Amino acid sequence: MRKRTIVKLLLCVVVIVAGIGAYNARSKTSTNQQSITAVGSTALQPLVEAASEQYSADHAGIFINVQGGGSGTGLSQIESGAVQMGNSDLFAEEKAGINPAGLVDHKIAVVGVAPITNDRVGIDNLSTAQLIAIFTGKYTNWKQLGGPDLPITLINRSQGSGTRVTFEQYGLKGHESATAQEQDSSGTVRQIVSSTPGAISYVSFGYFNKSIHPLSVDGIKPTEQNVMDNKWKIWSYEHIYTRGKPTGLTKKFLTYLKNDHIQTTLFNKLGYISVKDMHYQRTWQGKITKGSGE
Repeated sequence: MRKRTIVKLLLCVVVIVAGIGAYNARSKTSTNQQSITAVGSTALQPLVEAASEQYSADHAGIFINVQGGGSGTGLSQIESGAVQMGNSDLFAEEKAGINPAGLVDHKIAVVGVAPITNDRVGIDNLSTAQLIAIFTGKYTNWKQLGGPDLPITLINRSQGSGTRVTFEQYGLKGHESATAQEQDSSGTVRQIVSSTPGAISYVSFGYFNKSIHPLSVDGIKPTEQNVMDNKWKIWSYEHIYTRGKPTGLTKKFLTYLKNDHIQTTLFNKLGYISVKDMHYQRTWQGKITKGSGE
């Protein structure tokens, strides 16, 4: 009996020691893990997601949570301190209800935004006047523009979208789009346009693929070179805002995003333009001056 009791006691000790060891191991792992969250612009989302995956793969225990929601969400979330990075297609000064004081702007990239149509539309170029007339509801059928007898279906981004603001400001010359169905992400917009005969919308260049048809405007093609030369006017900076100067993992990740290797590989692959490659820069008031943004 005494032997059995001793054996049982020894087993209990082993279990307790093992449990303490496992707890300590978990605690140590938890201590070594770091995470930050970026929220906002869906135009910038693919780049931040891809960069975060590469960064996490190279740095054990690091997790960067990337979410969309639009530029308005990114700016409001960083202003409130709910996240570490707020992604935006807009300057904070442009967004109503946002107090830019205390927010630090990190211009990560530049993107072009272009109108896209369903392949069945069969039109390659529109004048600015035609584009405005389409999005303000004056044209309702593609046959009015020399295209097929198809009703024009407008697809908009939501009101909080920086892509929408950029398109209306520089593509529609300040005109607001007519009431139409609204979508929260560029990916969803592309999917709907690709599957809806007669549909037209707009996305950043990084969302171009064979399922949709990008349009030229006034004979100017939506290319990165034309954006860099400011011939294509519908473009915006991609900002990551921090609340105050970045520290810790946030600072390291922002430095990583601005690394020359990342900007010559990942940027090119995903359709983003490095700020330093721009031949012109733009202020938040829309003033254009010659020279790079760096």
